[in-house]
Amino acid sequence: MQDLTRCVHHPAVSEDGYASLAVATHRASTIVYADAESFAQRKYRGFDGYTYGLHGTPTTRTLEAQLTGLHGGVRTILVPSGQAAVTAVMLSVLLPGDRVLIPDHVYGPVRYFCTDYLAPRGIDHLVYDPLIGGGIADLIDRRTKLVWVESPGSNTMEVQDVPAIVQAAKAKGALVGCDNTWATPLLFKPLAHGADFAIEALTKYIGGHSDLLMGSITVADIELREKIKLVLRDLGIGVSPDEAALALRGLETMGVRVAHMGRVSEDFAHRLLHSPVVDTVLHPALPSCPGHAVWARDFKGSTGVFSIVLKPGAEAALEPALTALQVFAIGASWGGTRSLIAPQAIAGARTATAWTHPGTVLRISIGLEDPDDLWRDLERLLRRLEPAAEAA
Repeated sequence: MQDLTRCVHHPAVSEDGYASLAVATHRASTIVYADAESFAQRKYRGFDGYTYGLHGTPTTRTLEAQLTGLHGGVRTILVPSGQAAVTAVMLSVLLPGDRVLIPDHVYGPVRYFCTDYLAPRGIDHLVYDPLIGGGIADLIDRRTKLVWVESPGSNTMEVQDVPAIVQAAKAKGALVGCDNTWATPLLFKPLAHGADFAIEALTKYIGGHSDLLMGSITVADIELREKIKLVLRDLGIGVSPDEAALALRGLETMGVRVAHMGRVSEDFAHRLLHSPVVDTVLHPALPSCPGHAVWARDFKGSTGVFSIVLKPGAEAALEPALTALQVFAIGASWGGTRSLIAPQAIAGARTATAWTHPGTVLRISIGLEDPDDLWRDLERLLRRLEPAAEAA
């Protein structure tokens, strides 16, 4: 064997005695086969076999299996983002002439996908009140193939009655998908409540360090998994094993991170009720939050994301007050180690229900900083807003 050949042919190395707690990162585009017959028969390996790097390596399969176990599903599919998880589900079950129902508090890009992509292709959507519960039965017609839920809503925190919505949908032959990113499978398991699809933006709590983009879809029926995998195969969509490795690492500490963030968020939510510039605190753990009774019934606890509504007039001083923050960062995502805060535009996005709060909504994501440092930073922010709120 000449040197140029040695450069590209790896020697066999014994793995006897080698054992690691870390999951190996298997990077691959090409999958090679032991013989010509294996290559010719590769299509029969199915979606659980290895045929090409785009369709999975042992690293991505490990993450899929771990998420499947957490959700109590039959299979999990990985996609490049949480938004891709939602759209992959919709593309797999909706055809021209069909309809999907989406809640009025849904993640904004999901609404854009319905209006900008599905509608021009003959797929209708209807926006519904997220607190409709079993009353959604009146909105489900013969065209309705999918009911989408997001509980709680990641900006306004309404908690949806998933079991009641599932019961109504199933009675009329519609599937149900749930964006479970706020709760993670540690605090709520949509499939256990009858949903067909549980999606997570792994970018958030499962990744946990603000350094990856990925989404997952866990299904309760293997046939649904096959439909989604066909769509992804035809579109050429896959995920990086390097990002899957980051998600696997983040998953190991998610339990302690979420427990800490949830405790701090609940503590802050109760304290913020007494702030002179806070009109409303939107946190599922508070009895005043829409859907609180459902949260108390179905969820095991809180995560770190909640919102506050400022009193009218406070927005006049908001920009410099946010810029002066020392511990919180200004950012649109959440679920990482750094605490974040971001203004949200709500009223203009609602179409089925009226948003009656006149003040600015601030979404807060609690990270892993010392709670005292976070509270002092938040207090300084609110004090800077007081003169503007009082003058309004």
